[in-house]
Amino acid sequence: MTTKTVKIPESHRDLLDGPVPVTLATIMPDGQPQLSVVWCNTDGDFVLVNTARGRQKDTNMRQRPKVTILAIDPKNPYRYLEVRGEVVEMTEEGALEHINQLAKLYVGVDNYYGGLAPEEQKHKETRVMAKIRPTRVIAFGNS
Repeated sequence: MTTKTVKIPESHRDLLDGPVPVTLATIMPDGQPQLSVVWCNTDGDFVLVNTARGRQKDTNMRQRPKVTILAIDPKNPYRYLEVRGEVVEMTEEGALEHINQLAKLYVGVDNYYGGLAPEEQKHKETRVMAKIRPTRVIAFGNS
């Protein structure tokens, strides 16, 4: 069965294209939700999240690909976007460039490693980009 991709409404797209930290919910092996505050953006249809291989959210997304993202407007907490979806790809390809794009967007530094995280950390971890297909979207509140 193919799951249909649901469109993210333009009225709330700004909450995913940053710089709004969002909450990513993944599922632990025992079924308990696990929450992480992450940076994200979109490629038009999919939500893109970046992490490092081996972190809990990476493991959870690989083993149980159903996730939810909650983005709350920092100027109006009664305007938010909930994106329920499925991780359709986890890739190292382009992941380092992606974290650098997010670092520029969120904190204004050109390079994540050396600009935010220590440069030597770059050689100790492998960046991974998760591509999330929205399957249900709830947009609440007006701008």
